Amino acid sequence: MSASLQRVMSSLTSILLALVGLFLLGGGGYLLILGGSWFYALLGLVMLAAAGISFRNPLLAARLYAALLLVATIWSVLEVGFDIWGLEVRLFTLVGIAAWMLLPWVWRTGRNWTSDKRELLGSTVIAMVAIIASCFTSYSINGTLPADRMAVTGQSDLTAKGTPEADWPAYGRTVGGDRYSPLAQITPANISNLKRAWVTRTGDVQKSDEGVVAGPDQGHEFNLEVTPIKVDDTLYLCTPHNWVMALDARTGKVKWKFDPKPAAADLAANVYLACRGVSYYKAPDDYQAPDGSKACQKRLFSPVGDVRLLAVDAETGKPCEDFGEHGFISLRQYLGHVPHGFHFVTSPPLVVKDRVVLGGWIFDNQANFEPSGAIRAFNPITGEIEWAWDAGHNPENWKPGPNDELTRDTPNAWGVYTADPDLGLLYIPTGNSPPDNWGGSRRPFDDATSSATIALDIETGERRWTFQTVHHDLWDMDLPIGPSMVDLPGPNGENIPALIQSTKRGEFFVLDRRTGKPVPGYPVEERPVPTAGVAADDHVSPTQPYAVGLPSLTPPDLKESDMWGATLLDQMICRIQFRQSAYDGQFTPPHVGKTTIVYPAFYGVVDWQGASIDPQRKLLIANASYLPFRIRLEKRQQAENAGILPKWNGQGDKPEAKGDALSVSPDYGTPYIAYTSPWLNPLQIPCKGPAWGTITAIDLVTKKIVWQHPVGTTRDTGPFRTHNNLPLPTGMYNIGGSVLTKGGVSFMGATADDYLRGFDMSNGKVIWQDRLPAGGQATPMSYQIDGKQYVVIAAGGHGGLGTRSGDYIIAYSLNGDQSAPAH
Repeated sequence: MSASLQRVMSSLTSILLALVGLFLLGGGGYLLILGGSWFYALLGLVMLAAAGISFRNPLLAARLYAALLLVATIWSVLEVGFDIWGLEVRLFTLVGIAAWMLLPWVWRTGRNWTSDKRELLGSTVIAMVAIIASCFTSYSINGTLPADRMAVTGQSDLTAKGTPEADWPAYGRTVGGDRYSPLAQITPANISNLKRAWVTRTGDVQKSDEGVVAGPDQGHEFNLEVTPIKVDDTLYLCTPHNWVMALDARTGKVKWKFDPKPAAADLAANVYLACRGVSYYKAPDDYQAPDGSKACQKRLFSPVGDVRLLAVDAETGKPCEDFGEHGFISLRQYLGHVPHGFHFVTSPPLVVKDRVVLGGWIFDNQANFEPSGAIRAFNPITGEIEWAWDAGHNPENWKPGPNDELTRDTPNAWGVYTADPDLGLLYIPTGNSPPDNWGGSRRPFDDATSSATIALDIETGERRWTFQTVHHDLWDMDLPIGPSMVDLPGPNGENIPALIQSTKRGEFFVLDRRTGKPVPGYPVEERPVPTAGVAADDHVSPTQPYAVGLPSLTPPDLKESDMWGATLLDQMICRIQFRQSAYDGQFTPPHVGKTTIVYPAFYGVVDWQGASIDPQRKLLIANASYLPFRIRLEKRQQAENAGILPKWNGQGDKPEAKGDALSVSPDYGTPYIAYTSPWLNPLQIPCKGPAWGTITAIDLVTKKIVWQHPVGTTRDTGPFRTHNNLPLPTGMYNIGGSVLTKGGVSFMGATADDYLRGFDMSNGKVIWQDRLPAGGQATPMSYQIDGKQYVVIAAGGHGGLGTRSGDYIIAYSLNGDQSAPAH
């Protein structure tokens, strides 16, 4: 290279180094003022000095940068240890600059390359050695469940009385919600032979205005989250646009399909387009349809996005004429005025003991005069209401008349419900009285029933007990799924009928399902939490319940050194934002006029998938996600006066907002609006570093973590939500649960990198995986037919997670079935 070109390259290097140094000095100085790390200001100052010196003495400038890199390496190791992701974000930017400076045409003095670059090369090697050494550290807990505990003989599923082992007749296989299959054909020893047996495409695909990652007014999340059920020789499922389908369990061939044609006005207003499953009911043997036939003796119940509940004949897919109005009942009844998009159902109703029980999703953070969150039970034959559980009514359980209205704005329960038929109890997981982040207008019965597991009598709706997991919830820590049933050994050798309630916080509460009291040996403690900064017209509970009986998946409180990014530059921005925010740890109250960090946040740790339980091995397996959010409350008057946020009194449909209000929770009827968003830096990379997703096994007997591993890679996620195909093993955000099997294999899709994985349940190692054609944000299931075990997952993507969209139902079996056609 000519001398003139070398000078140009050296000058460009100096200028770029000066710009980086200036950015770091300015940001680092501000960070220092905020009480943060001194290192970034020092880094910027030395870079500026090196850039200036390089024009006259490039050798001295290179040595100065070499010294800086050496100091940075020492500082990085002292701050985060040999943590690969911690060192990577601190050192890769500096090492990259050093690698450029090591090129023969940059910052030369005319001597030989070795003399010019010796110190810089040495510092670069030391930094790289530190990074390489950190690659051998692990985020995993590597344990193994003893062989005698893994060995399972005889009847494994102690909670599945009367359920054929080959079937999966309810969302969690049983109404107890354990998500466990007693099939053992697929094992760690033969899983390498697991192949696709059939692939079916539903035909229900995302439309052009769907699948948008959005706030309340920014489009619709198109999410294929369904877990099919299997009864006899047929799979049954629903799709995001509420089609109900039946598939041949052997081949995946579509037997029938019914489109209930939801009203366009409702679908256009619904934030989520999702249906997690259908429910099955068989009428008594003496049942006769209105025409005298046996039509609809076996029937399916499925929610419809225009606030209806549908009943169809499981054999033909035709609506059941004797249910409601020609197969439909309106869920708007008893709710008073329901604006479009303010109420719909995404979870399958609970069908147990001649009751069809459901609540539904109420549009979060829109107002404090929203429709009721009451729970309703209907007759599975006629569709007539049997009872409503209404926290604001006296008595709570009652049968409303045609002109009655259930109490508005009560806590709702939108997730899957579970039950213990022998006890005659169903368990509902409640949320908050809206809005989520300000509770100044909540009534005593709202606070008493929010974010709680509540046991109701199945036949009457009478409340038997309540266990609250968050007091006066200001963080949207609603319970997104009902608890899972499991029998546990008591202190005197007796069998205790227990349940385990997973939470978005990552806590697992172990309760006696008869009484709602903590099971002996699995205590719950009330611990002090932050109280400073709550809005003057609200209050906060001084303590919150913590489950100390089982290990928690709750992450440690954040600190500045946890901040992350793609480079040292955006990491510094995250550190500045951390110091600017209100944050005193978990349960920091949302502040007015100041951004508050919420971590863990309302998309989980453990979201609507819950945990899965092996009832005989007494093993709980849960996948978890870790992503902080930020909230800021502001006085609503400014936005309304500016015309950005229109006024609304609840009459008619909510008016459309403009401009910045699209990312605002309007909270009509309250003094505030709320700005809420995931905490991402300008490159759209999380400010909290990996691991972002884990899978964990907890021994319910020893009460210890058996194993824990990061799960998922960055293959399909990059800066600015790109698909970068770089599979870094960071662990990934996940939505969807797992199925456990008697054969000792657990299956899970869920992660944002579009794989279905099989795990050895004894140690958590991935022993099989298949690349899905779309995101697998659904919980798998397993069944058997003609002596062959199948594993099925819906692969259709998730708008909120940004995974690839599709309409695939995929079944796997040992050696597959190459003769089975794709449909």
